[in-house]
Amino acid sequence: MGTFKIFVYEIMSSTKITIKQAASELDLTPQQVRNLCRDNKLYAEKIGSSWILEEENIEYYKSNHNCGKTLDKAITKTELKETTLSFKQPKVLSFFTGAMGLDLGIEKAGFKTLLACEVDKASRKTIVKNKPEIALIGDIRDYSASEIRIKAGLQNDEEIDLVVGGPPCQAFSTAGNRKGFEDERGNVFLTFLNRIIELRPKYAVIENVRGILSAPLKHRPHEKRGVNFPPLSPDEMKGGALMHIIEALSDAGYGISFNLYNSANFGTPQKRERVIIILSRDGKKAPYLTPTHSENGDFNLPKWNTFKSAVSNMAYDKLNHLNFPEKRLKYYRMLGPGEYWKHLPLDIQKEALGKSFYSGGGKTGFLRRLAWDSPSPTLVTHPAMPATDLAHPEEDRPLSVEEYKRIQQFPDDWSIEGSLIEQYKQIGNAVPVGLGRAVGRLIMNLLNEEEIKNYSNFKYSRYRNTDEDSWLRAVEKEHSKLTLAL
Repeated sequence: MGTFKIFVYEIMSSTKITIKQAASELDLTPQQVRNLCRDNKLYAEKIGSSWILEEENIEYYKSNHNCGKTLDKAITKTELKETTLSFKQPKVLSFFTGAMGLDLGIEKAGFKTLLACEVDKASRKTIVKNKPEIALIGDIRDYSASEIRIKAGLQNDEEIDLVVGGPPCQAFSTAGNRKGFEDERGNVFLTFLNRIIELRPKYAVIENVRGILSAPLKHRPHEKRGVNFPPLSPDEMKGGALMHIIEALSDAGYGISFNLYNSANFGTPQKRERVIIILSRDGKKAPYLTPTHSENGDFNLPKWNTFKSAVSNMAYDKLNHLNFPEKRLKYYRMLGPGEYWKHLPLDIQKEALGKSFYSGGGKTGFLRRLAWDSPSPTLVTHPAMPATDLAHPEEDRPLSVEEYKRIQQFPDDWSIEGSLIEQYKQIGNAVPVGLGRAVGRLIMNLLNEEEIKNYSNFKYSRYRNTDEDSWLRAVEKEHSKLTLAL
């Protein structure tokens, strides 16, 4: 837990201080202070290879970032007399940080992010632009647990309250090849597990796609399955990857709970479902997240937020968005809010979809307009691909970056860096801020040993057997069938 300082100020002449001294005053690492200087969020002069700051600028920065007693902005030169007050603000380390949706939500619950870990160049620019004071590292595989502690400004014996991360999900996505831990991204997942075990936080949170519930530990290509091939081994069966995760963390002494959560139940204007795994160092299973909304107002909760509520007060004069090709616009002009290809006449459906019309599946992403009065579908990383269209309810265009931000609950002034495609990708991959806040509130309540409200028989998602107990029973049942077959 950190120590925060309350200050008494008197007028004095300006004093020059070094980066190291500024870091001590701000309770940051020297690298974090350098980042602030480079981003012009903290005024400094560079003399040779060293930054030199004025003490008055440090006090002004603290006063505007809730550090110490608020200063009158007219006071520009001060003398510092300090006393200390112990104040508990839980520390969190973030991995696979992306555009920081999960982190923003967790910070809303009262946490302080010390470190971010990200390899994507555009996402790194987004982190530095918005949070230059946070230590930023690259590939998690390049850093040991002790090196991570140093980068975060932590002592070897200093407690870490929370570690969070959403490892790359493509290895487990039902839209991918489902190679699980055999995929290079799956190996990064295993590294993340090792770092959690080595860092020993009080709590850890792992976020991932629904596909992790059914992904095998070892992938066998579909063309090598069937009557002409040996039966699937237990490692090749559904659920093997998550079972491996559970066993590794249980062996390390962590209690484990998880569920599949629809983000709309936590105030997000989007029906986005994600698995949230919560690890407790004390060995106890954490309760499930506390919903703040329900689809029809059940449990006396507010109804789901809608796309209309998300964008109702938005400025529409400066929107950044992709465009649909003209041949697709022909069909969009025939569709109204909430409609998609099936609302076209049959002959037009065949014309619009071509060969895809005869393929299997619901194809709900083709020629899809959002409805005003319901949450958005899950945001994708590109809103203008033929099978994953996300069109405005009435305007003949894909959703804009600004609308994406509203749906994911990013602040309007949160800068998403990179090209237009990179911006869509970052926001589309993010955890909704509302879901992150629910995670943060749960962990904060656990840290403070406060009562956690839950609703019996609440429907967290549209699927069955997604919590750790019912999931395990279902997996064991499948495995017993295999054993009998062998």
